[in-house]
Amino acid sequence: MLLDMCTPIERCFGGGGGGAGDELLWHTDLKPHATGDYSIAVLQANSLLEDQGQVLTSPSSTFVGVYDGHGGPETSRFLARHLFPLLHKFRTEHGGLSADVIRKAFDATEEEFLQLVKQSWTARPQIASVGSCCLVGAVENDVLYVANLGDSRAVLGRKVSDVDPNSAVVAERLTTDHNVSVEEVRKEVEALHPDDSHIVVYTRGVWRIKGIIQVSRSIGDVYLKKPEFNRDPLFQQFGSPLYLKRAVMTAEPSILIRKLRTQDLFLIFASDGLWEQLTDEQAVDIVLKSPRAGIARRLIRAALQEVARKREMRYGDIKRIEKGVRRYFHDDITVVVMFLDHPLDSSNARFQDGDIFECTSSPADIFSQNTDAA
Repeated sequence: MLLDMCTPIERCFGGGGGGAGDELLWHTDLKPHATGDYSIAVLQANSLLEDQGQVLTSPSSTFVGVYDGHGGPETSRFLARHLFPLLHKFRTEHGGLSADVIRKAFDATEEEFLQLVKQSWTARPQIASVGSCCLVGAVENDVLYVANLGDSRAVLGRKVSDVDPNSAVVAERLTTDHNVSVEEVRKEVEALHPDDSHIVVYTRGVWRIKGIIQVSRSIGDVYLKKPEFNRDPLFQQFGSPLYLKRAVMTAEPSILIRKLRTQDLFLIFASDGLWEQLTDEQAVDIVLKSPRAGIARRLIRAALQEVARKREMRYGDIKRIEKGVRRYFHDDITVVVMFLDHPLDSSNARFQDGDIFECTSSPADIFSQNTDAA
């Protein structure tokens, strides 16, 4: 239940329902945050929505979370309830954000999910095979923090020059895709396991760790991190029990910290469902040339139009495909666009311990919400 994530520091709000006749789309077209406006949209493709997205705002800071689950929705829903309260806890204890605070929050979230798996594993062994990519962005004191596990991505739209009003706008990728389809990541995994010649194998048209999973970092996926959880017959579906000697995935986030500049215009945070269809440059160009209201929804529409083009279908035909079946055409997609219009006023520029956060979170299941509302 999404309201479980609310704590005394937060007030959670939902967004709009289905857009443009698509019962699998949820969106909030435009809301204010500390330094501008933001837009969020989520599109469901799986029978059970495995993506979750949320934005938390206060007078002095803004937080964005994009959680792209795999193997089921349990981990992404867990992140939507637990990660930001833990981040706020460590942030308060340390007097503000830092790389260390972010790592502590990720570590604590991973540990809490591990405890859930230990408690549930006997009755529900499949819980050990559920995981989620995790992308977090934050702006505080005019400093941008981005942390990620997996292959969700944050892209900055910025002017090349801060003095020329007609300067070109370029796309700057702020995250690393922890996906073994990337040669650098593949070599990193292989270097960590020199005694395992099959740590990464090419199967079903892509590179996969142990022939199973493409991402190398996540929250969850306990059976690929803790040997005691990978001997269950459930995992013989992959050919044979894994019998791992040590972890083949980690929950160590990549973290970027940078001061915001006047030429920084907007940020796009999105799960890989968007980036499978659009390049960084295409996404930035769409945001740059489109009205703000509904821009996250517009990026999803552009992705669906690309899906339709590849399949030689009409856009309207894609929208009519049911959840579950839709997954054969595209993934769940979560998009948050965050505009960076102005620096914080000096009165708000410091972290304030008493901040009240307002939260916009995507629903646990979009189709159910939209049909119930109808």
